[in-house]
Amino acid sequence: MTTVARRMTAIEQLRAEKKARRFPQLLVGLIGYGTSLTFLIQSALGASSWSVLAEGMARSTGMTFGWATNLTAVAVLLFWIPLRELPGIGTVLNVVLVGTSADFAALFVPPPGSLTQQVVYYAVGLLMLTFFDAVYLGARFGSGPRDGLMTGAVRVTGKPVWMVRSAIELVVLAIGWFLGGTAGFGTLLIAVSMGPLVQQFLRWTTVRLQSDVVSSAT
Repeated sequence: MTTVARRMTAIEQLRAEKKARRFPQLLVGLIGYGTSLTFLIQSALGASSWSVLAEGMARSTGMTFGWATNLTAVAVLLFWIPLRELPGIGTVLNVVLVGTSADFAALFVPPPGSLTQQVVYYAVGLLMLTFFDAVYLGARFGSGPRDGLMTGAVRVTGKPVWMVRSAIELVVLAIGWFLGGTAGFGTLLIAVSMGPLVQQFLRWTTVRLQSDVVSSAT
């Protein structure tokens, strides 16, 4: 038997059972995700495309990386309007907590003092990024601004997920690099490994609900 996590509207997310587990899981996932961004940025070996954009914005404007991350999320939400995407609690908290957690973690994560430390920071950041992304998504309170942009664009354009995601990532990366963000081999590694790792972690982090579709594997 294979349980398939069904997409839910914001109202369905609130009405669904197991909120005593799902809401704390959502908070832990978002805070952990934000913390992972600090490790990746501090490693200077390459972060995700969206982090490169936030870092570039921070360097160009003088704001913190966390504030740039939050403002980027708000800007992305504006694109949800023509795409008719509906936010959930997780979407709103994503805007508030991810960047704030990144700034808070930066107070306690010192810059690496050697290449070995950079590699350790990157490895820790990548593992945390994928794991806590799965923790947050597995709570079933809606997608983040960036994920919603991708799914909405796929629905509206009818193009394959890989094509839409690649186009968005390349545009975001180019803008971030132009603004002074750090892109490197690590950025490519994240792009390649993010999907498969998150999918694996989702097997253990997704909260199963009574409304999920259950099918038999033959």
